[in-house]
Amino acid sequence: MSVPQTSHPFGASTTAAEVIDGVDLHGRRAVVTGASSGIGVETARALASAGADVTLAVRDTDAGARVAARLKAELPSTSGQLTVGQLDLADRSTVAAFVTAWRGPLDILVNNAGVMAPPELIRTPDGRETQFAVNHLGHFALTVGLHSALTAAEGARIVSVSSIGHLFSPVVFDDLDYRFRPYDPWTSYGQSKSANILFAVAAAERWADDGITANALMPGNVGGTSLARHMDPQQVTDFLASGDIALPPQKSVAQGAATSVLLAASPTVEGITGRYFEDCAQSEPVAERAGAVTGVAPYALDRDNAARLWALSETLVR
Repeated sequence: MSVPQTSHPFGASTTAAEVIDGVDLHGRRAVVTGASSGIGVETARALASAGADVTLAVRDTDAGARVAARLKAELPSTSGQLTVGQLDLADRSTVAAFVTAWRGPLDILVNNAGVMAPPELIRTPDGRETQFAVNHLGHFALTVGLHSALTAAEGARIVSVSSIGHLFSPVVFDDLDYRFRPYDPWTSYGQSKSANILFAVAAAERWADDGITANALMPGNVGGTSLARHMDPQQVTDFLASGDIALPPQKSVAQGAATSVLLAASPTVEGITGRYFEDCAQSEPVAERAGAVTGVAPYALDRDNAARLWALSETLVR
């Protein structure tokens, strides 16, 4: 079954600046996690350029402050305010502190931060596998904690940055933390990215009556980011040589942020919720991973999987 598409001129080569052109976000407030590098910076830039007051939610506040200062110097005087908040998604205490400190409505939450494919198994202080803990559980706790602020905005949007990597693995509910199977960096990354999509599906259903929409996306094969900072060069070489999954053409950082900005702010997707996007369009389901360069796995959109993950996540972050 084909997916109905929204009507706009945007596509794979569109930049975040092109998506935001003509959009007015004055009076709106946004949070972008992981906004000290890569597409997080470009997402924050685009939203602020349209007038939104943007909080850069980052682990390294010094790096965040440097980015905020640079953006303020580059953006016009009509842009929104840029502030920095400390947020380490692997540390529940900083997530709780960020939520506690937040005041007032929140119109846009872009769950952008992430970690990809550490070669060795790493656990957080509370015993969780790091990719699942950071990419999903940290964002889950943050978003649920900010639910009342999102509701107060009367039309808030949640954006979850996933990946084509979700095709590597569904969420393995019976062994999230690799205690009964050998650790593999790519299936671990895959299940965390599947979780990002399932979270959007569940939030869309649970919070529809609160006026909140939630969608997930694949930014693209983006060069020049720090996402692969935990990977050694040989691991990258071996991955590309394996042919295990085909990569789409590489994008610039500005192009990589475009779909995040579309879902966060464009009127062309008003009211759309619980979907997965790539190249500024809704993705078609795929039947298998072999040869796939686009598309979404049915298990990542499954409502039963989404409800199960939500219930389990509530238990794990409690």
